[in-house]
Amino acid sequence: MAENPRQHTTATRPADAPGWQPPEHEVEPAYQPVQINRADGSWAVGRINAWWRPAGAPAWCRVRAVGRGETPAWMPFDPERLLLLPATGI
Repeated sequence: MAENPRQHTTATRPADAPGWQPPEHEVEPAYQPVQINRADGSWAVGRINAWWRPAGAPAWCRVRAVGRGETPAWMPFDPERLLLLPATGI
């Protein structure tokens, strides 16, 4: 039987499979502006548009950099890479 490529296992993490998605019924929609600290040290404005909180594991978020034409990608939430910005009240 073929393994479901979208199924999350210990051996296959979301970052290991391009286009990986968590189970839709476990995804929480969101609208959270962020600053993204990129691997090259630059910063980009972006949005977290969904959260996934697997049982017993750190939270993941779907992030998209604004204005760069990139597709949203799932990544573990890391406050060193993603600086949460206020969504309202400024």
